Amino acid sequence: MKTSISRIAAIAALAALAIPAFANGKADASKQSGPVTIELWYGAAVTEAGPPPADWKALQIVRDKLGINLVLTALPSNEADQDVKINAAAAANSLPDLFMVRRETWQKLVPTGLLAPMDDLYAKMPTRTAQQYDADSRAFTTLNGRSWGLASPGSIARNEGVLIRKDWLDRLGLKVPVTTEEFLAVMKAFTFNDPDGNGKNDTYGYGAFIEINNYEEGLGRRLDPFMGAFGVAGTWSLSASDPGLNLRKSAYFDALSFVKKMVYERVIDPNWMSYKKDDFRAAWKQGRFGIMREQNAAFAAESNYAPFDKNFPKGEWIVIDPPKGPKGKQAVGVYTANYRVYSMSANAYKQGKGPAVARLLEWMSSDEGYYLLGWGEEGVNFVKDAKGVPSVKGIPDEALGYSKPEMQPLTQLRNMVYYNGDIELASRYPTYTCAVSGKTMSALTVLRDMQKRAWNAAIGVDTLPPPNADLKRFYEQGVLEFLTGTRTLDKAGWAAFVSDFDKLGGAEWEKAGVEYAKQNGLLK
Repeated sequence: MKTSISRIAAIAALAALAIPAFANGKADASKQSGPVTIELWYGAAVTEAGPPPADWKALQIVRDKLGINLVLTALPSNEADQDVKINAAAAANSLPDLFMVRRETWQKLVPTGLLAPMDDLYAKMPTRTAQQYDADSRAFTTLNGRSWGLASPGSIARNEGVLIRKDWLDRLGLKVPVTTEEFLAVMKAFTFNDPDGNGKNDTYGYGAFIEINNYEEGLGRRLDPFMGAFGVAGTWSLSASDPGLNLRKSAYFDALSFVKKMVYERVIDPNWMSYKKDDFRAAWKQGRFGIMREQNAAFAAESNYAPFDKNFPKGEWIVIDPPKGPKGKQAVGVYTANYRVYSMSANAYKQGKGPAVARLLEWMSSDEGYYLLGWGEEGVNFVKDAKGVPSVKGIPDEALGYSKPEMQPLTQLRNMVYYNGDIELASRYPTYTCAVSGKTMSALTVLRDMQKRAWNAAIGVDTLPPPNADLKRFYEQGVLEFLTGTRTLDKAGWAAFVSDFDKLGGAEWEKAGVEYAKQNGLLK
């Protein structure tokens, strides 16, 4: 491994000289006689299944329609082995034309001059660009103003939202709250004005539980909408002008003070600090509180919504905007994204293969390529329902259904075409009719509503170094102690807490995080 890295470094000095020439490259391999060979190293969708067969229909279509001889090689399933394979190829200056690469490895390859800038490819593949490469995606692979890779979406981002009991609002004659103070007023009404009309003092304005990772701050994601109202959602700020830990901002003290008010005025379910995830979800289904942040499927998938529908056939939750703070800021919270990065080698660029790569990727995102790579051959491996969603119901031979293990080699490249579009998600989140109320529900509709609300992008924040165990415990317990009254939440008390935080390693953690963010191009 050391030899490979040293050889990459040796190549870099010479290869870097070629970088300026990229901007003026005019060659087009498609103008040469015969098909253009594109060597593609891909990440297999099912690593234990074999590669696409030699007579795979896609290979013939790509050759006949696009003039491309596509040569496929599956990367190892293990990320460490992937890195070894790519680093070895880089050391030998023999990277394939197009290949999937982990961002950490990609980051090290860019300065070597062994990768080609891909900025001009976006315009050459308008369908794919619209589907897969939004502003966050482009930023993820942009260094020094150039895009050195193409980042396709992985897991679903922004799949949570702020929900409120509309039936409670209607019963009490209230409007959907907008500002933090309006939220507080509605939470008070939900707590003290018997919004469900059962004559009992058994409801609360807001429900939560503690759910924290290394990029969502000490109170966790369920309270992030209120931190977002003050511009301090999440642990980190990745702003290039003000990077660092949000707890150092004066707005963090203001946000914590607002949440303290929620606790002090008893409008938040008092069990929120002891609830586990299952307890929290059982509580909202039992009508215990009227505002929450929840995940789309955990709320609206049929099996998850059914208990609430049974308990409250006339009940209704709706997605609303997160609260707006005193300076107009708002965010459901912070989000990151898991991207699959594909880069093109500098050698492929110099050989004029850029246009062919663009043609290939654009075809993959066409209807023909999307369905063929994603589900197999229509009429053989799947049929489309009325909405264009692939299904195995009605195919001539059920043994050939795309979901069968034997058919998985036919869809090994599906991760190159999937983008969390409605076609892909419709089968995961089908529309259904509630058994008791008769309402029509769709977790996909809820998802799209949640995604359009205000969020703060924090792409790559989940890769920053985590704090040590003692510091993490001090941080998370400390902010809770301010809410419970164990610590006094005033300027002096907060300053003392931050000082102790630094003594335990907080300043070093922040310095390491900011440095990592700078080195990996995460500051925007």
